[in-house]
Order: sequence, then C-alpha cells, then structure tokens
Amino acid sequence: MSRHLPGPWGLSRAGRRAKATTGAPPLPPRARRIIRLNNGFQLLFNLLWWMPVFYAYQRQAGLTDGQIFGIQSIYYTAFCLFEIPTGLIADRIGTRNCLRAGAVVMTAANLAPVWAPSYTGFLVHFLLIAAGRSLTSGAASAYLYEGLRAEGAGAHYLKAEGQARALGLAAKVLCWPLLGPLMALAHSAPYVLSAASAGASLVCAVLLPRQAAADPARGRKRATGHEAAAALRAVRSTPWLALVMVQGVALFTLARICQVNLFQPVLLDHGIGESSHGTVLAAMTVAEAVASARPQWLTSRLSPVAWVSLLSLAMAAALAGSTLGGPWTTVALLCVFAAVTGLASPLQRKLVNDAVPAGAPRATLLSVESLVDRAVCALAAVAAGAYLSAHRLDALLWHSALATAVLLAVLHLLLRRHGKARTAKGGARAENGGTRTESGGARAEGSQAETGRTDEIRPLATAGKP
Repeated sequence: MSRHLPGPWGLSRAGRRAKATTGAPPLPPRARRIIRLNNGFQLLFNLLWWMPVFYAYQRQAGLTDGQIFGIQSIYYTAFCLFEIPTGLIADRIGTRNCLRAGAVVMTAANLAPVWAPSYTGFLVHFLLIAAGRSLTSGAASAYLYEGLRAEGAGAHYLKAEGQARALGLAAKVLCWPLLGPLMALAHSAPYVLSAASAGASLVCAVLLPRQAAADPARGRKRATGHEAAAALRAVRSTPWLALVMVQGVALFTLARICQVNLFQPVLLDHGIGESSHGTVLAAMTVAEAVASARPQWLTSRLSPVAWVSLLSLAMAAALAGSTLGGPWTTVALLCVFAAVTGLASPLQRKLVNDAVPAGAPRATLLSVESLVDRAVCALAAVAAGAYLSAHRLDALLWHSALATAVLLAVLHLLLRRHGKARTAKGGARAENGGTRTESGGARAEGSQAETGRTDEIRPLATAGKP
C-alpha cells in the first residue's frame, strides 16, 4: 500500500482521536479559530503576575493592614455592583465588543500602581480590575457558547471551556516562580507584565470573528432597562435556570473561600511555613489545570446536575478532612480539592448556559449568577473571619461541610422534581403535536414518498435536566 494513501492504521488513529474528544462531529475551521482565540484571551487576560506578591508589594509601598484589607472589601463590593450593568452592556453592544472593552480597562488597571504606588493608586487599581473582570465575566462564556453553537459545534463547548481554564492555570504555574528574579531587576515588573498580558488579550479580542449569535443586540436595539426586565422574566419563568444557578453557589463559595481566605490559615494551622505556601499553591494549581482540561470524563456516567452536586460535596469533605490528618495529608487533600474544583467548574458553566432560554439576554443572566456567587462569598468570608478570630478553624471547616451537604440535598430534590415535571410536560406536548399531525397524515405520507425520508416526533429537549 502506498504511504500516500490513507491506510487502515491512519484511519483508525484519526477515528480514535475524533472519538476521544467528545464524541462530537469535527470542528469547522471557524469554530477552531474561536476556540484558539478564546484560549489566548482567557490566558492573557487572567495572567495577573502580581497575585502572589500584592500584599507584600502594598506593605512596601507604605500601606497598613487596615488599608490593604479595606481595599479588598471595596473591591468585592464594587464587583457585585458592576456585575449587572456590565452584563447589560454586553447584551447591548455585543459580547465581542465587551471583551475588548474589558481588556482595555484591565490594561489601565495594572498600570495604576506603577503610576501611583500609593493608597489612591491601589484603590483605583482594584476598582478598575473589578470593572474589567465584570465586563468579561459573563461576556466571555456567552461569546464562546453562542459562537460555537452558531457554527454547529456546540457539543465542543464543555471541552473548550475546560481547556481555556487549564491553559490559564498552567501559565500561572510557569510564570509565578519567575517573579523573584524579575522583581530584582525591576520592582514594578509584576504590574508592568500584567499590563502587557492584558494588552495582548486585547489583540485576541480584536481578532475574534464576528458571530450573529455573539452580537445579539445588533439585531434588536432594546434599551438596557428592557434587557434587565428580560433577564428577570427569564429567571422567573424558568425555575430550572434559577435552581442551577443556586447549585453553583456552593461550588463557587467553597472554591473561593478555600483558595483565597482559608488557604494560608489551614497550612499555618498544620505547621506548614509561609516559605512553602508558594509550592503548595503551585501543586494545587497544577491539579486544577489537569482536571479542568478533562471535564468530559464525568458526563457519560451521571447527569451533569448530579456530578456538580457530588463534586461540591467532595470539595466540602476534603476541607473537613484536612482537620484530621498531618501536614502531608492536608496538602494532599488541598490538591484533591483543587482537582475537583477544576472538574466541576466547566460543567457548572455549561449547565447554566444550557438552561438559558432561547432569546434571553445570556450575558446579563450570567452576570446575575456571578453577582449571586460573590454576594454569598462575601457573607461567607465575614463568617470565616469570625470563626478565625475565635480560633475555631476546625469548627468552621466542619460546619461548612455540613451546611453544603444540607443545601445540596434540598436543592437536588427540587432539581429532580422539576426535571421530572419538565420531562412530563415535554412528553405531553409531543403527544399533542402527534395528534395534530394525524390530520395531515396523507399529505405527510405523500411528502415522505417524494423526499425519501421520515421525520419522527421527539419530546421537547430540556436543557440540563437530570
């Protein structure tokens, strides 16, 4: 056989490779370009070189602990306040334009501490970061989802979301260890490099192809007030969407509280010194990156709703279990926690996207979800601070696990009940549709004879049902 012909070995390799992706049809070239540019945008936009050193950097600039944590409090509040308006902007001007605006704002945000290394400069820095991240938090996911669906590649969304997350995490693992030598050369290097990364993400956003589904406002010039009303109507008329959003609250709160607020207290409580925290954080990031790239491992065994609930319970159990072992057990459980977070996050995003009704302002609804997540996280952070002030870290971890279990048990019962109701309603509509088509049976048979195909009546699809 000529080596130029596609022999059985080449075909079997290609078939295995295509089947190993998601069981979905091959990607069209335009969809492949969307995924690649989305990967680049997500990696560069979220590559904050200053993240591991911002506390020490602000201390060296003369800020007190009260000022540093006061700025963080203002940041979280501003993020919540920006979420809805920026989601409305995305649905108004188009998600692609919103990504460009977010990249411009983030570039300016990272330069603020270089221009003004003072309390005012850092306050402006974090306020602009809240605005930039709010502009892209719902728009990025909405653009990718709608863009792939418009190209007939919606089945690839889950893997694309996880891949982008994994690449971003891997970039942080590679770049953060370089901060020491870079800061020795130039003290402001972390912020300058973060601004350069944000500027490069703007290039990716500019190169993103225009999608009709990604720019919904271009075809319907509605006022932003109408967009907000449409989002509220969508949540009220789609209980499934509201329930799926609430399910994600437990996942996001656990991930955020552990990786930001409780990460260092847990390690210090087990005698792990600050000099080792960077290594542990790198190991957790690698675990999360590897798991984020393979969320499709889960979907063939249980429903996505069941997986998200089980993974959230596993995260809570890992945190609680860290109170029972020594330092190595704690590090191992934190890595398990990070891996489970990486598996669950893209799956939860897909659940919410699938639950958004057709024609609803997707970016606004995703911003609503982000707002709820961060509002609950802010309340949990206050409670965590009270526990830590009372030196009750172990009680905090166990109570968090118990509260998560109770919340998810109740929520899962509601999800199952609503899913069965939706399935029954879809079956009833299908039967009614079948009855209506009987009167046109003769015409249908004639049409089938001419076209040579038959169209079976299927129940209405229920996105994300268990």
